Amino acid sequence: MIMEIEDLLPPDSRQAIAELLEDRALFRDGGRTAGRMARARKNNLQAADHPLVRGILTKVRDAVMTHPVVQMAAVPNRIARVLLSRYEPGMAYGTHVDNAFMDGVRTDLSFTVFLTGPDSYEGGELVIEGAEGERVIKLPAGAMVLYPSTELHRVRPVTDGVRLAAVGWIESRIRRREERELLFDVGLIGQAIAAGREGAAPEAEALDGARLRVARVHANLLRLWAER
Repeated sequence: MIMEIEDLLPPDSRQAIAELLEDRALFRDGGRTAGRMARARKNNLQAADHPLVRGILTKVRDAVMTHPVVQMAAVPNRIARVLLSRYEPGMAYGTHVDNAFMDGVRTDLSFTVFLTGPDSYEGGELVIEGAEGERVIKLPAGAMVLYPSTELHRVRPVTDGVRLAAVGWIESRIRRREERELLFDVGLIGQAIAAGREGAAPEAEALDGARLRVARVHANLLRLWAER
């Protein structure tokens, strides 16, 4: 499941982040953070360790971990790593698959938070190769895409402008992709029932009973599958 989430970062936050990252001196060769196989395919810049960078990473990490859709879709246990990347004209990241472990943390889901809008640069699309074919993604600033770390993906060459993004990896409490998606579907059903209940007074009792049953199934599946 590939999921796009709008407005992960509020406008004031993403504007402040973009302004801070205009300083090119904050960035180093991105190949240093790539795995052995991906290093030759990676041509970008990565933010170095700096107080300003650490503050941005904390904001991004907190926004991801507390977002309700991420909570439902990923059932996150912890974030393995968050990196800030910069692509200038001629830079790209060839087709690769993410490492299974980063800093000792299993990578179940990958995410990209776009920090510059699509009008700020040409090219630079994220391309995810799924079972149904390629999906090309280029989102507004502050938006995020979440996808399984098992998928091959790449970043097309930037031909003009600068592409800024935060990328990271999540270890889920639910190891299996199919089980995460089942839990997400059940959660959506519960939300739909709750929304319908607000506008359907005559059916309130029946809807409330159905909502509680769905909540019970969701909780019991978590008890069966979740890991601490």
